[in-house]
Amino acid sequence: MVREGYYFGLPPVLIGLLLLGARSPVSQATGGLLLFLGLFTFYFFRDPERLVPDTPGTVVSPADGRVVVVKDEPSEGRPGKRISIFLAIWNVHVNRAPAAGTIARLDYRPGKFMPAWAESASAENEQNIFVQSTEYGEIVYKQIAGWVARRVVSWKKQGDRVARGERIGLVRFGSRVDLWLPGEAEVLVSVGSHVKGGSSVLARFPESVSVRKDTTESRTTAQKKREADDRP
Repeated sequence: MVREGYYFGLPPVLIGLLLLGARSPVSQATGGLLLFLGLFTFYFFRDPERLVPDTPGTVVSPADGRVVVVKDEPSEGRPGKRISIFLAIWNVHVNRAPAAGTIARLDYRPGKFMPAWAESASAENEQNIFVQSTEYGEIVYKQIAGWVARRVVSWKKQGDRVARGERIGLVRFGSRVDLWLPGEAEVLVSVGSHVKGGSSVLARFPESVSVRKDTTESRTTAQKKREADDRP
C-alpha cells in the first residue's frame, strides 16, 4: 500500500472502532460507516507488484483502467497517437512509466476539475505532464485530475532515469491518464480495453525505429570525430 493510505485511512478506522464500542445505536452506525470508509481507503491506495514485459519496443500502460480514446493526434507538429485511460475509483491509482528513458521535462499545469471521462479533460483539467526521451523517440504522458480526484502527485523530477513499468506517481480518487506516442508506434489496444499499469502492453515500436536512431547517432558521432580530426 502507498504510504499516503495510512494518513487517510487510519483516522476513520480508529474513530470507527471507538464508536462501535459505544452503547448508542447512532454512534455504532456512524462507527460502522467510518470503519468502512477507512478500509476502503486502504484498498484504494493499494500498490500491487506487476510483471513488467521485457520484450524490446513494447510500451506498457501507465495506469489501471479502461481505454476511452485511441486516436491519431499531432503534438507540436509531429504526427502521433493518443491513448487515454479512465481510472474508476476502484482501480489502482499508482502510475507507471510506459517505457524506459529519461524524464526530459515535467510540467505541472493548473486547470479545471471536469469529469475525467470527458474528452475535454485532457486539455482543460489540472495535470502533470511528463515528456520522456526514449530510444524510440520522445513520448508524453499526463496525470490528469478529475471531478473527484483533486490532486496529481509525481514521485519523479526532471532528469530522472526511469525503467519501463517503474512507479512514477499517483492520482487520487478517480482520474485519467493520457499517453502520446510517435506515429511509428503500433497501437495494440482499442476503446473499451481494460488495462493494468506496468503489465498491459498498449503499443510497440518496430525494431527498425531504434536501429535508425542508433544509426543516426553513430553517423553524428563519426561526423564529429572527423570534424575534430580536421581541426588544425
